[in-house]
Amino acid sequence: MDELKDKRVDDAAAIGGFLRHIRTCNNARLPGERLPFRLGATPVGWVRPGLAAALAGFPNVTADAAGVTLNDPTALASIARTLAERGFCRWRNEQFDVRTDPGGPVLAQIDRGAIPSFGVFAVGAHLNGLVDRTDGLHVWIARRAATKTLDPDKLDHITAGGVPAGLTPWETLIKEAEEEAAIPAALAAQARHVGTIAYTMERDEGLRRDFVHCYDLDLPADFVPQAMDGEVAAFELWPVVEVIAAVRDGDAFKFNVNLVLIDLFLRRGLIESAELRVALDSGRL
Repeated sequence: MDELKDKRVDDAAAIGGFLRHIRTCNNARLPGERLPFRLGATPVGWVRPGLAAALAGFPNVTADAAGVTLNDPTALASIARTLAERGFCRWRNEQFDVRTDPGGPVLAQIDRGAIPSFGVFAVGAHLNGLVDRTDGLHVWIARRAATKTLDPDKLDHITAGGVPAGLTPWETLIKEAEEEAAIPAALAAQARHVGTIAYTMERDEGLRRDFVHCYDLDLPADFVPQAMDGEVAAFELWPVVEVIAAVRDGDAFKFNVNLVLIDLFLRRGLIESAELRVALDSGRL
């Protein structure tokens, strides 16, 4: 660790390399052209005018200049399916819970592929797979499969995933760890919750309003993750200094993975920047 601290990043130019990732993940400015989307009287998302016009044709929907209101929340899942068939959003056949904020009560369910089109909150769980070796801290890195619809071939965490309907972030972590990387549940259960990161981002697929739970897991030196479900092409164990350089100098990692790694670097004292910590904690720039 002393050797790593000797290599810590603290100059302004290098900090800018990290800061651009935070800015990219917080590039949305609401409302912009979007209209509020409500379930009854409760605001839950944001929709573009084209989607608002399409929603106006469904029963129990009121749409005007003030926004779009669905008065029957139980109908949201079927409406999203119909809109996917019409090309307004993707269909991933995985239901997520809809809340007015990440910790609030469940108000409805919606397919994961429709979340960016409706601009509703999504919750995720990301795991830093860490190995302390005699030559320093190392991090397990996954390469996303080339067949992934979003961010194919990008670098990723050893395991990460969105929280589906009915599961908690912790339950999702245990599930994804075994399914994606063959991490036994007993080993994954040793992970530590180390914080949360929020961002609001415009992407090609729509508006991402994500709330990510971050975990650290110290893995045995002889443990090697295995690609199990086709989500990952391969795993590699990188010295943390190489991970720092990749995040700072390029865009090899999936967009939100950069934020979780920057948080790791800050917590481990590998980056010295009050500005960077404030920007990351703000959830918006």
